[in-house]
Amino acid sequence: MQKPSILVARAVFPEVLDKLAQHFTVESNTEDRDWAGDELVQRLKDKAGALTTGGQRIDAPLLAACPQLRIVANMAVGYNNFDLDAMTAAGVQGTNTPDVLTETTADFGFALLMATARRITESEHFLRAGLWTQWRYDMFAGAEVHGSRLGIIGMGRIGQGIARRGAHGFGMEVVYHNRSRLAPQLEVECKARYVTKEELLRTADHVVLVLPYTAESHHTIGAPELALMKPTATLINIARGGIVDDTALALALRERRIAAAGLDVFEGEPQVHPGLLELPNVVLTPHIASATVGTRLAMAHLAADNLIAFFDGCGPLTPVNRPRSE
Repeated sequence: MQKPSILVARAVFPEVLDKLAQHFTVESNTEDRDWAGDELVQRLKDKAGALTTGGQRIDAPLLAACPQLRIVANMAVGYNNFDLDAMTAAGVQGTNTPDVLTETTADFGFALLMATARRITESEHFLRAGLWTQWRYDMFAGAEVHGSRLGIIGMGRIGQGIARRGAHGFGMEVVYHNRSRLAPQLEVECKARYVTKEELLRTADHVVLVLPYTAESHHTIGAPELALMKPTATLINIARGGIVDDTALALALRERRIAAAGLDVFEGEPQVHPGLLELPNVVLTPHIASATVGTRLAMAHLAADNLIAFFDGCGPLTPVNRPRSE
């Protein structure tokens, strides 16, 4: 029987390509160029499936031009590159890679919090520039982490992981806000207390964003929300670009209306708001929260397994929609 044809839109681990080649006719992006627009459409036209990495937009015009497409497997937990309504209407399955990156991403979120609060990036630049000539009592004095109040907006798996690290590892008081309150047992395990968004912003020493990007969560943190925060507070975003109004954040940081920010995601990435690049009190990383070898390999394998299970007739392992043709 002829193997289904699939597209692997970005470079992935060779062992994952070998695994896919046992089940599919694979076109892979060995040059790792950013296929987008018309080029992506041309490469997908004759494909039944695709493995994407979150940067390839799957929308109604693309789907109309690719009628053979049946499934797109994202190698990411987020899937805001999918127009889910259009995919569902077109009978195209979407999948993501939850769970396998939870702990690694929570590790990174806490690392970014620590680097931001303790001014690690700023002080390293100072040292490398040869400016360290003597000690001062207030030299790069940052914010306390242990015993402080940690506010988490978005209390899914990753948010819970950050809460556990803060409460159990650093003795932090954890408050959270979410679309729905956690079950009582989960609140006990995380040592976390549910509060309104306004109370969280007003009282937290460190605010961490871990919520999915949707039309409703766009600019969850904008100028009004930043105005509620303490001038000594830090803001950490490991969620998605667009959750924060980067223009408003750059201004608040410049005017020291909040102390600092740590950002792994940005509006319009890979472009970064130029105002953020000019500031010393922001730690910037290029969307690497899940970037360990083991975790990225697990994500790639899960995306591949979603494709294999779908075409074997078992159904995808981690679906994000229910196409009408199912």
